[in-house]
Amino acid sequence: RDSETKANLMRAFAGESQARNRYVFSADLSKKEHLHVIEQAFRFTAAQEQQHAKIFYDHLQELNGNTIVIDAGYPVDNYKDVGKLLRAAQHNEYEEHDDVYHHFGEVAASEGFAKVAASFQKIAQIEKTHGDRFGRLAQLVEDGKLFVSDVEIGWMCLKCGNVHHGMEAPKVCPVCQHDQGYFIRFELSPFEGRIC
Repeated sequence: RDSETKANLMRAFAGESQARNRYVFSADLSKKEHLHVIEQAFRFTAAQEQQHAKIFYDHLQELNGNTIVIDAGYPVDNYKDVGKLLRAAQHNEYEEHDDVYHHFGEVAASEGFAKVAASFQKIAQIEKTHGDRFGRLAQLVEDGKLFVSDVEIGWMCLKCGNVHHGMEAPKVCPVCQHDQGYFIRFELSPFEGRIC
């Protein structure tokens, strides 16, 4: 009840909850811009952030009925540019990995909360993966390479699974007629491509 870990868990819960909402808002803008691949990346990550929030919140279960007052700062990333949203998301994810969750984990370990410390450390690693994901997509957007490649590659339609080979994703999927915004580089597509 008197630990710093209690406050850090609530800060993390609030931060993950806000990240989830920011990513849903970013997904909505991406959809409006017909960048469905980026929309799906934001929604995919938002669902994972929701799970992180639940993990942190569940650690607070023994404090049911209490109110935990915290002070914390959270980013405002309300850009109307998808590339800027991706870079902001990358920055925030790396900050959680590099600084915030490692520190929270160290505090939890020093206060004797081994399970909480493990959650902070493991989720910190996941946040690094999120930052890498957003960074790859941001670079493709900035380089004008989201739907174009310098070499022939595979492009998968996220709607129907059609795989097209070429230097550019089709403007319209020849199978399901969805627009180019649904195509993803095959190596970045879910459950395909490179193995970790």
